Amino acid sequence: MERGIAMPNIYLSPSTQEYNPYITGAGSEEYFMNLIADAMEPYLRANAIRFTRNTPDMTAASSIAQAARGSYDFYLALHSNASGDGSTEGRQRGIIAFYYPISTNGRRAAGIFAENLKRIYPLPNLVTTRATTTLGEVRQPKPPAVLLEIGYHDNTADALWIQENIQNIAENLVQSLTEYFGLPFIYPMTPRTGTVITQRDALNVRSYPALSGQIVGSVPPQAQLTVYGQFDGWYSIGYGNLAGYVLSDFVQI
Repeated sequence: MERGIAMPNIYLSPSTQEYNPYITGAGSEEYFMNLIADAMEPYLRANAIRFTRNTPDMTAASSIAQAARGSYDFYLALHSNASGDGSTEGRQRGIIAFYYPISTNGRRAAGIFAENLKRIYPLPNLVTTRATTTLGEVRQPKPPAVLLEIGYHDNTADALWIQENIQNIAENLVQSLTEYFGLPFIYPMTPRTGTVITQRDALNVRSYPALSGQIVGSVPPQAQLTVYGQFDGWYSIGYGNLAGYVLSDFVQI
């Protein structure tokens, strides 16, 4: 396989805090943040963004440790907030994108997430970014990191908004990731098996859906791959551990 610049690889860390119940009684912070992560997966594959995800039995510390053992371009933690103060409990609303203050790319990513979330959150003026040195999932990861506090789960309106907008939030977050990585946003299609129909030469897999995209690998003639999305004459595909874009003219599905 020809070597090249690999597609973006992120570590996705939905909350492992099952003890933080939603005021609606419908589930926990862990439950709903994992629903968002579930809904993100088809969008990530359609946009050729590779990912590793923690599991609910892990902790924030073990998630950070697992990420440290890999090579990632970005660390994204998904949480929902709570006031933690009896005087304001249940009355606070909003979304906060936390980043580490000396991380230029962390700050840039936080700004992208915030601007895009303003488009779907009912109170856009309450979507903010904030530098922090106290949150481990922002301070400790090697790659740029953002921790999103998506609404307040002790506020009924926010909890209901999260519960009713899982798909919209997931789509919005992946749109932000594609913007951060400089990729076009591709809507997912039902994954389909495709066959490479080149005669002798392997089919190049590129880092961008254009001939100017760098070659990140190749797929042999007659090999089967998985098609996740379509964009302007290109397919976003997966082939083993390889992700990227191929010309659709050379794939039969």
